[in-house]
Amino acid sequence: MRTPVVMTLGMVLTPCGLLLNLVSTLAPGWRLLKGFRDQPVDVVLYQGLWDICREQSSRERECGQPDQWNYFGTQPVQVARGLMITSLATTALGLLLASLGVRCWQEEPHFGLAGLSGVVLFAAGLFSLIPVSWYNHFLADPDVLAAPAQPVTVQVSYSLVLGYLGSCLLLLGGFSLALSFAPWCEERCCRCRKAPPAGPRRSSISTVYVDWPEPALTPAIKYYSEGQHRPPPAQQRDTGKLKVGFPMPRPPPKAYTNPMDVLEGEEKKTASSQDGSSSRSTRPCQNSLPCDSDL
Repeated sequence: MRTPVVMTLGMVLTPCGLLLNLVSTLAPGWRLLKGFRDQPVDVVLYQGLWDICREQSSRERECGQPDQWNYFGTQPVQVARGLMITSLATTALGLLLASLGVRCWQEEPHFGLAGLSGVVLFAAGLFSLIPVSWYNHFLADPDVLAAPAQPVTVQVSYSLVLGYLGSCLLLLGGFSLALSFAPWCEERCCRCRKAPPAGPRRSSISTVYVDWPEPALTPAIKYYSEGQHRPPPAQQRDTGKLKVGFPMPRPPPKAYTNPMDVLEGEEKKTASSQDGSSSRSTRPCQNSLPCDSDL
């Protein structure tokens, strides 16, 4: 199975966001100060979360400068330190979960684990976006972020820009991986629909099962003779089978008689035919024709 596009996009954007946030956290470049009165014109001061560096065009960058304005003690800097470290640790955990969920070396990815990694990475993006936005909001406010007096100008430096980019990439990558929950939820719903009910099914009125005894279906004429019912012969039956049905009551035998004598008409017809034959033999011959007796 090919790796889904959302997983591939998340696995590409998330490491990029982690790298940018790491550089933004460690590099001393959140704020740039220039235009000091008692310093050369080309002197620039870079302030980060952990260090302050001084740079001049004729010299190399010198880090480890003293904090003259209690910059590291301000609340935005302290909160940014904690949240950026939390974001880096959360991103590492999200990448570990994403690697196990996507599983490019196997046939089927684990959609549920990939979606969970997307939620973790999205939270890591929020952890890094909050301090960057808060720091940028009070960038030029000397009451919140300590800074020297005028005519010093305060500008955004490269670390703050990298923090913004890294946070956006983490948000996009986490959201892309979180879309893996869609096939996982669909698979879970299909399993719930196909799963059998937990408890026994309650039978309704239309599904009542009755164990009827098996009827002895034998022809009645076979055991009826001489006007009486005869008991059927003993048969060897399988006692292991269940008998279904019940024996039907048999009506008593009935005898039918005809009150009329059917031979009475036949006797009359026979007597009349015999009388007719005798009268023909005694009749005289007419018209001078020879009679049968003469012949």
